[in-house]
Amino acid sequence: MNRFGIAFEPVLAWPWIMALAAGLAAVVLILGWQRIRGTGFRAVAGALLVLALANPVLQKEEREGLPSTVAIIVDESASQGLGERRGQTEAAVATLKERLAALGTYDVREVRAGDDPAGDGTKLFSELTRAVDDLPADQIGGAVFVTDGVVHDVPEDPAALGFTAPLHVLVTGEEGERDRRIVIERAPRFAILDEPQTIAFRVIDNALAPGTPVTVRLRIDGVEVAVDAVGVGETQTLDLPLTHAGKTIAEVEVEAAENELALENNVAVAEIDVVRERLRVLLVSGEPHAGERTWRDILKSDAAVDLVHFTILRPPEKQDGTPINELSLIAFPTRELFSEKIDEFDLIIFDRYQRRGVLPIMYYDNLARYVRDGGAVLVAAGPDYASPSSLYETPLGSILPAVPTGEMYEQPYHATLSATGARHPVTRDLPGSESDPPAWSRWFRIVEADVIAGEVAMEGPDGRPLLVLAREDKGRVATLLSDHAWLWARGFEGGGPHASLLRRLVHWLMKEPELEEEALTARAEGRTLIVERQTLADAAPTVQLTGPLGQTRQATMAEAKPGLWRTVVEEAPIGLHRAQDGDLTALAHVGPANPREFQDVISTTERLAPMAEATRGSVRRLASGGGISVPRVVSVSARAPAAGDGWIGFRRSEASVLKSVDRLPLMSGLLGLALLVGGFGALWYREGR
Repeated sequence: MNRFGIAFEPVLAWPWIMALAAGLAAVVLILGWQRIRGTGFRAVAGALLVLALANPVLQKEEREGLPSTVAIIVDESASQGLGERRGQTEAAVATLKERLAALGTYDVREVRAGDDPAGDGTKLFSELTRAVDDLPADQIGGAVFVTDGVVHDVPEDPAALGFTAPLHVLVTGEEGERDRRIVIERAPRFAILDEPQTIAFRVIDNALAPGTPVTVRLRIDGVEVAVDAVGVGETQTLDLPLTHAGKTIAEVEVEAAENELALENNVAVAEIDVVRERLRVLLVSGEPHAGERTWRDILKSDAAVDLVHFTILRPPEKQDGTPINELSLIAFPTRELFSEKIDEFDLIIFDRYQRRGVLPIMYYDNLARYVRDGGAVLVAAGPDYASPSSLYETPLGSILPAVPTGEMYEQPYHATLSATGARHPVTRDLPGSESDPPAWSRWFRIVEADVIAGEVAMEGPDGRPLLVLAREDKGRVATLLSDHAWLWARGFEGGGPHASLLRRLVHWLMKEPELEEEALTARAEGRTLIVERQTLADAAPTVQLTGPLGQTRQATMAEAKPGLWRTVVEEAPIGLHRAQDGDLTALAHVGPANPREFQDVISTTERLAPMAEATRGSVRRLASGGGISVPRVVSVSARAPAAGDGWIGFRRSEASVLKSVDRLPLMSGLLGLALLVGGFGALWYREGR
């Protein structure tokens, strides 16, 4: 393609040339006004002089035209997988590319737009912007979306596109689609255990009249807890029975409709972090000793613990007849603590306590019953446990896992983790436990005992049991057979992990979910699903994973730590995943709890129509008579209509790239000399006559 034009390369600066031209023009006008002969010749000579100074150049440009670029944005979001949409999409894209290639004047950029990683719906306009942001506006021939019309980033102003080329939309899906969905309008993000909580929701069905009853089910952590009939379009509430601390997943599911488009949005999910308001702990110290403050400091430093502490300073056998109103000591409220309010405590700790007549025998029965009903007792033993007045010699002994032999071992030793303790979450990974001997200070006393229940987590010299953890019916009990943990707290020989050990021990007794020795947990980190199985067994567990659409598979678990097995699923589908191992079940939701992509899945032409009309494009459905109808593709000029009956148009580019330039100065060389000589010679000839 050749283009011709004239350019000027002035000999003098333009202001001088313009001044000279103005002066010559004034002279010519004056001569003409006075009707002096030869004025025309003078005007021609002056014009030739000005033209010579302007130095015109004839240019011949060889240019290569640039093709227009058409962007095809293909919607591959999850809602496009419904019905026949995926097949319609691929057929339409293939036809479009074939017809554009046949025109031969367009470059095609195809972009596949999947689900937004943040779960914020389908974003096609942002993909379009990225596809053409390196092109000048006059090289953009247009764009076409192949989508179901459910797009969530439609700009309010068409100018935000950055170009004026036509935008066409080809909509997949069928007319008259039906879908039923459930929407959570209000759900707690955090909740306090044992406090009433509710979840508010609404059922939407475009095929049913408002108020039509449908069945809704409520599941907590995968277990169905309520079934109710609710009216379509009406906000309803259900009570949430929250029975444990930690993460809780509530599912509200509406029954499926006939010929429904999608079942994924029939379930709405709420993730709730449940916490205990306060963990009430009763600490009873039998006598003042060096380790008493260690227990108190650990419990008082825990913001979740509400501590009640009593130290028995004046047992009954030391009565000396002093009147009660003259004593400075507080009487031990035995009846209130161990009869009336015993069930209000989450944990009762006996620190070097022995039977000395302070508690009547019937209260030890209450303690045993308290544990079996779900309470927890920790016996931090010293010489008291080996004496004839040991707590084991009371009715409480029926639930204690370690039977004292009456002997004491009083020599230096290092506390060590047992084989079970290396896998137990209470003692696993204690700082310093990785070396042999452990990198913590020695203890100097241990109570000899025989273990009759539970698991030995820590051992003393020659494998003697040191820390025994056991379950009793619904409750838990632990026995620490040494009173020298305070040596770690005081930094003796470098100290040891007393805070980690005692805090984990206390929270295990109070049923902290993260410290369960047999537990299955699942969590999502972005699109990655992580499933962990905590077990004291040596063999690898078998965990079954169930995806959002019901697909199941057996997960291969790898040992991450002793007693902790893990499997990781990369790019897990968005939705609720279930992990199961025997009676253990864990749920995790990948992506947002209620993804925007599935809040409304009925295909539509309405959302994108204003933007298409603003750019002189068009919106039309692909489905036609059981198949699809892809419009013809034509090439149009920048100012011509871009859509019509059965066709869509894309703008031709007027842009080009310069390949070469040929230049011919008009007023230089022989031609310029001849013109000047001829002009002034004619003027001289005329003046000479």
